[in-house]
Amino acid sequence: MLIGKWFDSYRRVSVLYYDLEKDAEAAHGRLVGAFETLTGCAGRWHVAADGKIEDLTAWKRNAGASMLVDKKPTTLESSLPKVVRSNVTPPSIHMGRQVLFFMPDLVLVKDGNRYGAVGYADLQTQFAPSNFIETGKVPSDAEIVSYTWAHPNKNGGPDKRFKDNRQIPVCRYEALRFSSPSGLNELVEFSKTNVSQPFCQALSALAQLHRSSDRQFITLNAHTRE
Repeated sequence: MLIGKWFDSYRRVSVLYYDLEKDAEAAHGRLVGAFETLTGCAGRWHVAADGKIEDLTAWKRNAGASMLVDKKPTTLESSLPKVVRSNVTPPSIHMGRQVLFFMPDLVLVKDGNRYGAVGYADLQTQFAPSNFIETGKVPSDAEIVSYTWAHPNKNGGPDKRFKDNRQIPVCRYEALRFSSPSGLNELVEFSKTNVSQPFCQALSALAQLHRSSDRQFITLNAHTRE
């Protein structure tokens, strides 16, 4: 089994063939459809957490419009890791060093040159709207909820000591956190709100299928040398 194990990406290729029952195929199809909603957002970022995100509510309080955080554009695509051959091409999200591949039966995690997995029953998600001071280009689908100043004074107005002081928009984005008991702890952000819930619901449905029956997902595994 792949769960809980790492394999050497330089030596082996894992071949995964899925023969899905109708319920499992429909559940993974809903995940793919919800993923397309995420990819449709004009702005998609990975927020560097460095293991400090313990609760999304606390993150919103500490990293909202009150401070700037390290967020970089990220890639959402349908792809397989180089060490896997399969008849299913899953949704994937790049998160810094890690890439999450949402296979029908588990989340395959690429971390540098190593691979592991998280079962859907162990995957935890949280999502919530969050206001961010946007110093870069405002995405075309983002909602601007207010403005602040590059150099504000104590009462929130512009500090007139700075000649180049300018107004900066505060945008309403949506944060989505992935975590697991095994240590997964990543945060992504989208320029639109109300886009994460369908994806999280699809993940929960896959987890429920795994709890109810192991026969929903029939996988043939084979390892070959490159």
